[in-house]
Amino acid sequence: MYPLRLALGATLALLAIPAGYEAHAAPTGLVPHRAVYDIVLKEASDRSGIESMRGRMVYEFNGSSCKGFSTEFRFVTRIDMGDGVRVTDQRSSTFEDLAQGRFRFDNKSFTDDQLDKDVTGDAADTGTKVKIELTGPDKRGLEVAASRFPAEHMLEVIARANRGERIFESRIFDGSEDGDQTFLTTTIVGRPQKPSKADPEVEAAAELAAADYWPVSIAYFNDQSTGDQEPIYNQSFKLYENGVTRDLTLDYGDFVLAGKLTKLEVLGNPEADCR
Repeated sequence: MYPLRLALGATLALLAIPAGYEAHAAPTGLVPHRAVYDIVLKEASDRSGIESMRGRMVYEFNGSSCKGFSTEFRFVTRIDMGDGVRVTDQRSSTFEDLAQGRFRFDNKSFTDDQLDKDVTGDAADTGTKVKIELTGPDKRGLEVAASRFPAEHMLEVIARANRGERIFESRIFDGSEDGDQTFLTTTIVGRPQKPSKADPEVEAAAELAAADYWPVSIAYFNDQSTGDQEPIYNQSFKLYENGVTRDLTLDYGDFVLAGKLTKLEVLGNPEADCR
């Protein structure tokens, strides 16, 4: 799953590219899958105003490096603010063509069934920058610094983890927020581990019972800020070499959510379209 992100508190200036890594290298082995996560509130500050929260996240990943990767993502939460309950619904559809360096995104968010954000657009990596054409709600074009797109960033994390790299930095563009900014990230990767029998997700992740995973943490920073800064968002998770993630922690600063994998469906063979 790849809107995922990691930390250290310094301003990142340049896209970090690992030695020997091609900008549009095709990831092999990213398995098409559908994952369902139950979301609960782990902690919240008084400032957040949140008394309780629960929800569900569904993530579906399809395609191959030959034909491109598509994702469908939905995240619904029910938030108790004490004086009332609010239901949020975030939906995202993307398509990424690694060979051509292109990325298409369509993001919508609803609060209590009312649409409050709808951002669509296309992005193209020219090698030295990313050109973005926003098609909704306001049509405009802009350019941002050279960045990884989501599947490409996932490949980078897996490749570096396989080489034993533990801390690295990247700039990414995933079309989130208003679709007009990049994020600077710091990733921390732990040593490979095997699931224990006491792991609460072991049943849902039964197909990966014998596989190692990496504990991963990613911090996202605002690319417009200067000097030492706090991340705007942190995410940690267990990452398998095929791109499946579980045991999520989503840290938004004023509150922290935990995501437990409850269902995993493998939808096809990795790179089947490329044979």
